[in-house]
Amino acid sequence: MPKPPRPTYRCTECGWETVKWVGRCGECQAWGSVAEAATAPAARQAATPVTTAAVPIGQVAVEDAAHRSSGVPELDRVLGGGLVPGAAILLAGEPGVGKSTLLLEVAAQTARYQHRTLYVTGEESASQVRLRADRTGGVHDQLYLAAETDLGAVLTHVEQVRPTLLVVDSVQTIGATGVEGVPGGVTQVKEVSAALVRMAKTRGITTVLVGHVTKEGSIAGPRVLEHLVDVVLHFEGDRDSRFRMVRAMKNRFGPVDEVGCFDLGPDGITAVSDPTGLFVEHHHAGVAGTCVAVTMEGRRPLLAEVQALATLSAQERPRRTTSGLDSSRLAMVLAVLQQHVGLKLVNHDVFASTVGGARLHEPSADLAVAVALASATLATPPPPGVVTMGEIGLSGELRRVRDLEVRLAEAARLGFKTALVPRPAGAPVDPRAEQPRTVEGMRVVEVPSVAAALHYLGLTARQARRLPLGD
Repeated sequence: MPKPPRPTYRCTECGWETVKWVGRCGECQAWGSVAEAATAPAARQAATPVTTAAVPIGQVAVEDAAHRSSGVPELDRVLGGGLVPGAAILLAGEPGVGKSTLLLEVAAQTARYQHRTLYVTGEESASQVRLRADRTGGVHDQLYLAAETDLGAVLTHVEQVRPTLLVVDSVQTIGATGVEGVPGGVTQVKEVSAALVRMAKTRGITTVLVGHVTKEGSIAGPRVLEHLVDVVLHFEGDRDSRFRMVRAMKNRFGPVDEVGCFDLGPDGITAVSDPTGLFVEHHHAGVAGTCVAVTMEGRRPLLAEVQALATLSAQERPRRTTSGLDSSRLAMVLAVLQQHVGLKLVNHDVFASTVGGARLHEPSADLAVAVALASATLATPPPPGVVTMGEIGLSGELRRVRDLEVRLAEAARLGFKTALVPRPAGAPVDPRAEQPRTVEGMRVVEVPSVAAALHYLGLTARQARRLPLGD
């Protein structure tokens, strides 16, 4: 006599399964979310007749999977060329970051190219979406709008409209009849997403799903949701800034290291092809405590201004405050400046930030942070038109950064006159033997250490016009 199947327990929040009941989920750490899951009887899978025969891969046509422009160049850059028929795209982001505004712009641009588009909203009423479309100029005859929260109704609208592009905002608000759980739960999200992806593949409809995020910034729902779709995009930005970025986390049709830049304003969202102007205020004027860094966002070089301020502290433990920078990297740079440069800031409050809401997490910004700190402490501005790039090691040496030539070309294009970069291994150590090269008229100076970089810029205690504070 066969043994009955053992019961399983599943977390209603993330889908984690276990053979024993526990009070706390072992995956998402939620309390009271583990419940017994219904066990379906095992059945022998019969062979299913195939509808199309398998063919050699060289005979498969690729014309049906060609990219089509979305009408938004920055989004096309992230997607690897544009929208692909039958592709399933998941766009996630925090509430209010502008996901609906971006997708309504994509839907309007697609309709403007005479491609029928269906926009399904489950979070807003149709009149609310219409008001946003009037404000952003997104009203077109080929753009259809439906406010639905039932999966069957959504599929019926697809049958009637037969769109080229389908936008579902959001997948957590759509529920499937006959499936256990509430809309937004693990089981519902899996069923709704699977049905929409199957529809996209069989009918060749580009489908964009909007996903919610958790407090930690990850996509809400089961991880299988990210495996079902072809592309996973993260829409991110600071609430206090109009600057927005779309980053590809998964892309079956293009690179995953691309980012798109946007400006979210009262009239909608617009693409920003050259975002450097948002993050650099005055790179030609001499201002103490500032330095321009060149970082890479995906394949795109991005220039950002780093600002620093050092003041005598009245507290026993001086403050170390950052905005847009990694606090641990700042602490490391401060330790290197004290140990290898002699810049003592142990009794100073140190503040470091970026301009325009830029977030610099790449180690190549270390040298810019060091220059800004030395300039602020000595009250001496660095020479005008200088840009820096380089990772600082614990022994004070400068390490090479990736895509150096791309960074230099971007800095030269924007009018910088001098670039400080790490000296490659094996280069002559004698400064008299150094022959600076030029890149499109910009002087490129290679330095071996952060101390040499500060000495070249005249940011040491002997060269500065004023001594460090407290001396």
